[in-house]
Amino acid sequence: QLQLVESGGGLVQPGGSLRLSCAASGFTLDTYDIAWFRQAPGKEREGVSCMSSDGYTNYSDSVKGRFTISRDNAKNTMYLQMITLKPEDTAIYYCAAEAMPFLACPQFYDGMDYWGKGTLVTVSS
Repeated sequence: QLQLVESGGGLVQPGGSLRLSCAASGFTLDTYDIAWFRQAPGKEREGVSCMSSDGYTNYSDSVKGRFTISRDNAKNTMYLQMITLKPEDTAIYYCAAEAMPFLACPQFYDGMDYWGKGTLVTVSS
């Protein structure tokens, strides 16, 4: 079964850090463009970060300098390291993967092939 499963969400205080993980099964991530999206309460889903299969990365302005996307091909897992978290980062975070090159990075593409079910990140004191 082809799927992505996120983990690592939770409650964190402002200024804190979290690392989200997204494990792929049924396919190998190394040839896919990958991305993280988020959806805050009452808002549309937005792209946060993406990485092409050859390592090019892009970040939304709201997270640039605070979030880092990465992948570990040996573990078939992608990550989103988040530091200096703010209350406005509160959202459900989704990982996604796209097989077609040049489609999902650097531009964010909402129609990627595979999506996780999401993990909730809450930034609050």
